[in-house]
Amino acid sequence: MPQEVPVYLFLGFLESGKTKFIQETFEDPRFDSGERTLLLVCEEGEEEYDPSRFAVKEFAVETVESSGLTVENLTALMKKHRAERVVAEWNGMLPLDRFFEAMPDGWLIAQVMTFFDSNTFLAYNKNMRQLVFDKMQYADMVVFNRFSDNFSQEEFHKIVRGVSRRPGIVYEYVGGRAVYDEIVDPLPYDLNAKIVEIEDRDYAFFYRDLTEDMQKYAGKIVSFKGMVAVDKKMKYGTIVVGRHIMTCCEADITFSGLVVKHASDLPFKTREWVKLTARIDIAYDKIYRQEGPVLKATAICYCDPPEQELATFY
Repeated sequence: MPQEVPVYLFLGFLESGKTKFIQETFEDPRFDSGERTLLLVCEEGEEEYDPSRFAVKEFAVETVESSGLTVENLTALMKKHRAERVVAEWNGMLPLDRFFEAMPDGWLIAQVMTFFDSNTFLAYNKNMRQLVFDKMQYADMVVFNRFSDNFSQEEFHKIVRGVSRRPGIVYEYVGGRAVYDEIVDPLPYDLNAKIVEIEDRDYAFFYRDLTEDMQKYAGKIVSFKGMVAVDKKMKYGTIVVGRHIMTCCEADITFSGLVVKHASDLPFKTREWVKLTARIDIAYDKIYRQEGPVLKATAICYCDPPEQELATFY
């Protein structure tokens, strides 16, 4: 079996503060675990590393150009330095899949931190939304550097939460003061209601919250509109109901459906719209190939499509 090598990924655009943070991390004696650490620099910015100040004793620094991002090259570098741990500073203008595809067997993502310069973040998000989304979707922590009272924490918060509810958010103010995001995101529906009504505009939020925290929905009765998807391999009385969700842009539109068990005699066909009321059970199903939300319909009927068929977080 390949050796398991933890990988710490630092993402962001030029001048976002990645190099400074990594430098400070390597200067912290607590980061010196005794493991031989390979620092991969996949982007050359104006700020350079000062290895003379590293508290990590066993380390190597390698700069890797875009053309060198291959499994073979990264494997060779790992063997050359006998690396037991990898820290990677990733080029913000490259899609993250490039790095994932080049990871040798045994490399495991341990942590992902994403950095943004608050002064340019909104412009990047407006003009290069796909790249911004790419840098936030896997993040465990998002840091907004050079923050000031001129910016709205709520505005930045909503953009991050539109991508993922996973990462913690830190606002690093000018002068060094760090403020952790404590903004609470209330659900746009009442989860304690006898029947949880999911409005058309809220399906994307419902689907994400359900799939991220399934047990919270166990036993809940929900009602919503959705599009049917059927397949010959499905058992009689089983369909999938969902919506097409756009998380970022048109390139990432996917059909996000839920398994529905029903006792109706209606001949449901793919792309028909239905309104259903169902109890949510959490159970294994072959369609998911794992445990997931299985909806037991108590009522289901045909309906007109919503005014906006595409579900979004905006």
